[in-house]
Amino acid sequence: MNDYTHIPVMAEEVLAALNPMPGGHYADGTMGMGGHSRLILNRSAPSGRVFGCDRDGAALQVAERTLAEHAGRFELRRGNFAELADWFGPDTFDGVLLDLGVSSPQLDIAERGFSFMNDGPLDMRMDDRQSVTAAELVNERDQEELQKIFWAYGDEPAGRRIAKALTEERLSSPFETTRQLAEFIEKICPRAGKRKHSATRVFQALRIAVNDEMGALEKGLDGALKVLKPGGRMAVITFHSLEDRTVKEFGRTLERDYEVPGEVDVPELRQPRAPKLKRVNRKAILPGPSELKDNPRARSAQLRVFEKLNA
Repeated sequence: MNDYTHIPVMAEEVLAALNPMPGGHYADGTMGMGGHSRLILNRSAPSGRVFGCDRDGAALQVAERTLAEHAGRFELRRGNFAELADWFGPDTFDGVLLDLGVSSPQLDIAERGFSFMNDGPLDMRMDDRQSVTAAELVNERDQEELQKIFWAYGDEPAGRRIAKALTEERLSSPFETTRQLAEFIEKICPRAGKRKHSATRVFQALRIAVNDEMGALEKGLDGALKVLKPGGRMAVITFHSLEDRTVKEFGRTLERDYEVPGEVDVPELRQPRAPKLKRVNRKAILPGPSELKDNPRARSAQLRVFEKLNA
C-alpha cells in the first residue's frame, strides 16, 4: 500500500459541495489514504482542521504521511464512521464527507481477499481486528442465510442455486481462496459470453456482509447529521445501487416537513415537524468524462449532497 498514490474520486465536486474555509472543522469518515482530506486542508488553510477515521489501519498509516505537511491541523483515528456521534457532540463540524465502498489498494492487494482478479485468502475484512471473514461466511453459514446475503447485498438472481451448491461443495472441499470461490461460481453459473464475471455479485454481497456496510451506513448517516452544525454540509459518494438507495431515502425522509409512525407513509397519520435537511442537488452528481478517462473505477460513483437546516 505504500506505493499507492490516492486519486480521490470527484475531488472538485466534493470541494464545491463542502466549500472548505479557513477556521472550518471537517470530518472525513472514510479517510482511506487521505486524498480528499489533503485537498480539504489545502483549501481551508491556514486554520481549517480535519478529523479523519477509517477501519483500515494500513490506509491510515499512508494517510498520516499524505497529510504530514498539515501537521497540527488533523487528527486520525482507527474506527468506523458509524461512531462519529459517539466521539463528538452535536454541531461540531462544518462539513462531513463519506466516500463509501472499497479502495483500490484493498482490491489490488491479493492478501486482502477482496477481489478474484488476484488470488488470495478469502478474507474481505476492512478492519483486520474483527473475527468474521468471507471464508467464515461461505464455509459455516447455512444455505438460507447465504441465499439472503447474495440477494439482499448483491441482487444475485441465482443466489439460491449458488448457495445450495456452495453448501454441498464445502463438505468435501472448504473454500479458502478468492480464485477457488470465483471459479466454482463460474462453473455453477457460466458467463455464456457475458462481460461481467459470474462471481461479481457474490463477492460484493460477501464484502458488504463481512463488514456490515449497510448497518454502518444507516448509523453513520444519522450520526453525521447530528455532528454537523446547522448550515453544514454532508457529501456522500456511493458506488452501488444499494448504498445509493439508502442515501437517497435518508435525504428524502429528512427533508419532509412531517414524520410518520412506522415505515408506511399514511397521510392521515402524518405528524408535522420542521425539515431537518435539504438536498443541495435534486439528482446525484456523476463523474465527468475526463475523470472517467483517467480513473475508470470512478464510473459507478454518485455524489449526493445535503445541508443541515436550523433546528
